[in-house]
Amino acid sequence: MSVAFWPAGDGGSGTDLGATAASSGETRPSEAAGAASSAPSAGSRTPSPAAPAPSPARVYPLSKTPRTIPAVREHVPARGPGWRPASTARVVVTGAGLADEGKLLAGELRMAYGGKVAPRAGDVQLTLAPGQAAKGPESYTLTVSNRRVTIAAPAEAGVFYGTRTLKQEVAGGGTASEGVVRDRPAKQRRGLSLDTARKHFPASWIEDRVRELGDLKFNELDLHFSDDQGFRIASDTHPEIVSRDHLTKAEVRRIVALAASRHITVVPEIDSPGHLGAVLAVHPELQLTNAQGTPVRGALDISKPGAAKIIDDLLGEYADLFPGASWHLGGDEYRALAVANPAVSYPQLAAAATARYGAGARVSDLATGWLNDRAATVRAHGRTAVRAWNDGFYLSSSVQADKNIQVAYWTGKEIGARQPAGYLSAGRKVVNYNDEYLYYVLGQPNQFFYPTGERIYKQWTPRVLRGTTAVSSAYDSQILGGVFAVWCDLSNAQTQKQVAAGIRMPLRATVQKLWDPRAQPSLSWTDFKKLANRLG
Repeated sequence: MSVAFWPAGDGGSGTDLGATAASSGETRPSEAAGAASSAPSAGSRTPSPAAPAPSPARVYPLSKTPRTIPAVREHVPARGPGWRPASTARVVVTGAGLADEGKLLAGELRMAYGGKVAPRAGDVQLTLAPGQAAKGPESYTLTVSNRRVTIAAPAEAGVFYGTRTLKQEVAGGGTASEGVVRDRPAKQRRGLSLDTARKHFPASWIEDRVRELGDLKFNELDLHFSDDQGFRIASDTHPEIVSRDHLTKAEVRRIVALAASRHITVVPEIDSPGHLGAVLAVHPELQLTNAQGTPVRGALDISKPGAAKIIDDLLGEYADLFPGASWHLGGDEYRALAVANPAVSYPQLAAAATARYGAGARVSDLATGWLNDRAATVRAHGRTAVRAWNDGFYLSSSVQADKNIQVAYWTGKEIGARQPAGYLSAGRKVVNYNDEYLYYVLGQPNQFFYPTGERIYKQWTPRVLRGTTAVSSAYDSQILGGVFAVWCDLSNAQTQKQVAAGIRMPLRATVQKLWDPRAQPSLSWTDFKKLANRLG
């Protein structure tokens, strides 16, 4: 609530100006009129008219920290009216590189976009501030002062996140708080992984998720578009493998462009050498068979030269479709290594391993070599941030996975499972996909239960990589972030609309924990949920 104060010497009681004048000894207008009937004596000065009483100046209480999702890291309060959008105000920028951010915000707040001009009262100014680079490219400062907003950041991504904070602050007719927000994410990878292979999601649905992710300051969307049940993106090199329901390349380009406008990287995943049933359905000659000649579902026979060729064809083709530094190689659940004695069950793989790596080499060495070769393929296309599932790293292998392949840690249930510290102590960087909290598996098979936002909000942190136990804080810098994953094992268990509703609060809880390093957020879960409902 605003209060008024009066300058020293005034009554300050809210009484009328006449009463104030009387209390100060000044002549009231009615008294001056009566005195005018008596002529002043010679040489006397004509009385000056009473000075107008000064207008009251407003004193505002200290502003409160903005309530946003994710919560801002720091707010310096100040006294002032704050800011709210007006149709006569503008969004202006200091450089052409911020035009996309400026136009988006102007449209969202129903303001004019002014381009590269000097700001005036009521405006929002977006500007790059290289001097803030020490805080990271996604950091930003949002200043509300003198009825104007300035969002400054060392890079365009930070400016964009500042606009998301402002958008949330004024949602539903609210006012942006006076003062300064200084904000930055705790973790650099904040993502949603979507299994489009088992269940087709139309481009419009994915685009809606991109907009949602952008407003929540996520910066990654993983697309798992190849599996046993389907291959869901059009292909020019191997059109025969593409499922009937799929995304066209034009649709993918629109998704990628929309994501880029929200500073989201789309990370593709063509899982291999397992989970390739859709490819093998039309290329049975490449399917792995055991010693008895029985085909193994979804498994590629990596001893055959044609196996590497078809996968490398696809990796090279989609490298042109998905820009960015990141790529997911998969590598999980290769069934040849899920048996007691892989060399006996799959003698052709054992022979290929010894031929390549010498006497004593194992099937796991061949699989590790496969992973390294695929990493080399995508690196030749400029991919520097390459990851694979943790069960694609084999403890029994004497051939070591490339040290630069990041670990997408999802499970501790695989054969020969390693604790997360085993990867971290070796110096590997890890992305958290913990299936205990972050796996939304349609139909809830194999004791996968739909995760709740409340459980993530109260219990999970990026250091909780496996089960419910956190790794040592000494490893915190090696944990790049986390990804909430939707898997469509029983694809008809939920509609697309139900999936969107089901992941809504888990996404918000996940990004809260990835942005703000506090294990326990300042808001209670009840208040956090109310805030999410208010923000939409």
